[in-house]
Amino acid sequence: MTEWETVVGLEVHCELATATKLFCACRNAFGDEPNTNICPVCLGLPGSLPVLNRGAVELAMRLGLALGCTVEPSLFHRKNYFYPDMPKDYQVSQYDQPINVDGVLELADGTRVGIERAHLEEDTGKSTHVGGGGRIHEADHSLVDYNRAGVPLVEVVSRPDLRSAEAARAYVNELRAVLVATGASDARMEEGSMRVDANISVRPVDFSTLGTRCEVKNLNSTRSLGRAIDYEARRQIALLEAGEQVTQQTRHWDEADGRTHPLRSKEEAYDYRYFPEPDLVPLVPGDAWRTSVAESLPPLPAPRRRRLAEATGSATAAVAVVVERGLDDLVLAALAAGGDAQRLVVHAEHDLAGGVGALTTDAFAALTRMEADGALTATQAKAVLAELVANGGDPAAVAAALGYEAMAGDALAVAVDDAIAANPDAWARYLAGDTKVSGFFVGQVMRATKGQADGRVVTALLGQRADAGG
Repeated sequence: MTEWETVVGLEVHCELATATKLFCACRNAFGDEPNTNICPVCLGLPGSLPVLNRGAVELAMRLGLALGCTVEPSLFHRKNYFYPDMPKDYQVSQYDQPINVDGVLELADGTRVGIERAHLEEDTGKSTHVGGGGRIHEADHSLVDYNRAGVPLVEVVSRPDLRSAEAARAYVNELRAVLVATGASDARMEEGSMRVDANISVRPVDFSTLGTRCEVKNLNSTRSLGRAIDYEARRQIALLEAGEQVTQQTRHWDEADGRTHPLRSKEEAYDYRYFPEPDLVPLVPGDAWRTSVAESLPPLPAPRRRRLAEATGSATAAVAVVVERGLDDLVLAALAAGGDAQRLVVHAEHDLAGGVGALTTDAFAALTRMEADGALTATQAKAVLAELVANGGDPAAVAAALGYEAMAGDALAVAVDDAIAANPDAWARYLAGDTKVSGFFVGQVMRATKGQADGRVVTALLGQRADAGG
């Protein structure tokens, strides 16, 4: 049996967070009444002339530099084919001279994915097919909203470096984090400001030649992206194992039936009849502008993860969650104030998903010191933290008000011995090597002490009793 490898490259369309469109002064806003943000330029009426939006260029440069791309002189082209939702029947895009080339995106697990290009272009309008299942071939009629036509986009094209649906989802999540961090886009997939096309192929493991790819269009969630990749890989493998060939084509993902369906044969560059846009001059950002944009970039997710991991020694997954929530600065500040590194990260990962509220750096640090010193159990610390987030205050005072006091060692030892005596069968299993039973005993002791016991100390005492011969 042939072992197959999935190969994925992504094209991610990101609407830029400008006030106006790419080539005109029409408002760039989601959710406005249909066909209210339009003018002769974005409708492509005869005699109208485009004027390039400087803000869009700067946001494109910010994203490109954040992705490690080289910002180069670029040229706009007309990309020609039938657009039912683009009244001029061509799209102004960048073809062989894009503004950003040769970058890389580092994922949370350290994987590096090559970026082929990140070029500027205008978005199309939006069609709504009324009746049937919402597809054009089932509809009674279609409506077109041109508000989105002409909105500035950056299309980020990855190299075919992804090997699974999971990796593709991680790539999109990381790119979204970079877009938000740089202010280039709000990256809201649910509003269409970030849309994904996936180029998917399969090949035998250890083959270097790429297989025939199919492009799955307009995936609007990471869940749909993952499901589409898994389905399409299975479909292609089934064809090849049956002795058939994969046909290069563009396909549509149907979320309802969990399948991809053919839309059209896949176009090549010559199908679009590119030629330079005659109404726009070449775009050549100067050195001073590029330097200014580079110096204005905020800290990005990958270096922030490295900084937090080095400071706390925490696991990659936990660090990624803390950075994604924007809590890394809080953790590092609390660490500098004397907090316990491990507990700071654990609380930020598990207990601060809803925000920090009234929690201060010093209170966060003091809380984790109390927990590390044994003055609070993990359960008690979580309750105190919730109160600090809600109302602020001093951790010691909050703990006292909640009635939390450290349990004396001899009293805890008695509670452990009582639990062992009351559950001889469970203790026999523990002595026989079934260490999972320790969780049962921790629960028994916690109930007996009304939550005052420290689970780690209970576990240690169980081990001591076992070493002493039960």
